[in-house]
Amino acid sequence: MRIKTISRSVDEFTRERSQDLQRVFHNFDPSLRPMEKAVEYQRALTAAKLEKIFARPFVGAMDGHRDGISCMAKNPNYLKGIFSASMDGDIRLWDIATSRRTVCQFPGHLGAVRGLTVSTDGNVLVSCGTDCNVRLWSVPRPSLEDSDLSSEKSTEVVHSICGLYLQECVILSFTSRAVDHQFEGDLFATAGAQLDIWNHNRSQPVQSFTSGSHSVISVRFNPGEPDILATSSGDNHISIYDIRMSSAARKILMRTKTNSIAWNPMEPMNFTAANEDGNCYSFDGRKNEEAKCVHKDHVSAVMDIDFSPTGREFVTGSYDRSVRIFPYNGGHSREIYHTKRMQRVFCVKYSSDATYVISGSDDTNLRLWKAKASEQLGVILPREQKKHEYNEAVKNRYKHLPEIKRIVRHRHLPKPIYKAKAESRAMNDAKRRKDDRRKAHSAPGTVVTESHRTRRIIKEVE
Repeated sequence: MRIKTISRSVDEFTRERSQDLQRVFHNFDPSLRPMEKAVEYQRALTAAKLEKIFARPFVGAMDGHRDGISCMAKNPNYLKGIFSASMDGDIRLWDIATSRRTVCQFPGHLGAVRGLTVSTDGNVLVSCGTDCNVRLWSVPRPSLEDSDLSSEKSTEVVHSICGLYLQECVILSFTSRAVDHQFEGDLFATAGAQLDIWNHNRSQPVQSFTSGSHSVISVRFNPGEPDILATSSGDNHISIYDIRMSSAARKILMRTKTNSIAWNPMEPMNFTAANEDGNCYSFDGRKNEEAKCVHKDHVSAVMDIDFSPTGREFVTGSYDRSVRIFPYNGGHSREIYHTKRMQRVFCVKYSSDATYVISGSDDTNLRLWKAKASEQLGVILPREQKKHEYNEAVKNRYKHLPEIKRIVRHRHLPKPIYKAKAESRAMNDAKRRKDDRRKAHSAPGTVVTESHRTRRIIKEVE
């Protein structure tokens, strides 16, 4: 005689404390739940709709500059502050965490400030501008960390001391367009009529590189190799320099001018270039015969670019008055931010915790955005966090289905951008049809494709 018994341990079903939740055991046999996929699909559809309902990316605007904002810099060692500079020479330090007001001003430049950067230790701010000056400032960190002072009082006190923080003023014979600091060390680079490498303790450049008759537009040091930097120049070239060598290591010829460059912090061999034609091009520094990925969506020149600290996304600001967030390996943006009052965007930055995006535009305002439009701010309970993770999981599972795909991808565009995209799409279709007709009526091997032409130009440059 056989008897089947169920043996259960008392410890598995007994709560240790009265506040603990009751343990519930589930049987995950799919035959017991024939409607499981239908229920999950409905949950994914609801989660996609709720994401659109709660999408409020705009956090706030920071007003104080009197002219258009030209550049920004973030402190690697301090999360709350961000530096901004405007066309009238005004440099400000902002508290973006609590008050979103000016903490300190750095008076000194007589013209537009074109470049800002902060040293790796967060103690030195370097600025350059059209007044042919490069200035080094000590960063007043204690004033930011003093939470007892009100924002107005803090601004007055720090502003009266800021004149003493000027360590050194180096007079240059040309206008500097950009500046960037080495990730490890005391060197920084300025871009202008030539590329100059400077040291904190010297008044003359340590090393100089010339790029022909055209000026250098932007410069960016590699986060993994301190001696490697990338520059873009007015002759449409992207150059990679090693400061231990006397000339450029590699050059890439683009169709149009490159306005800004950003290295991927998690994959330092890759960089992305913001181009004048409205696209961003991702390259592998070891194999730069052609771009790894072309990121399309802007309808005007991309003015600035910055990677997220995670290396999975980057943000761009464009002349078409919009801010977009791209995946590092995706051809199209996942988010677009715009307002009615925001004008041409000249600079963008990711916050050091990858939670926020800061943009500076021609209307004298800095704007703070959420990196994820529907993300809940503030303290989140563990059960809420698990619910958000579950919603993301079911959306990713059913994101290929038409209804969910349509809801997730839908974005409201300003009318000028919508019309420009339609016009651009029509022009690209006409160009594609023309190329197809030319290939159909040509002998095999006589039509030179764009990739072959680009490779030939790169070999000639090298």
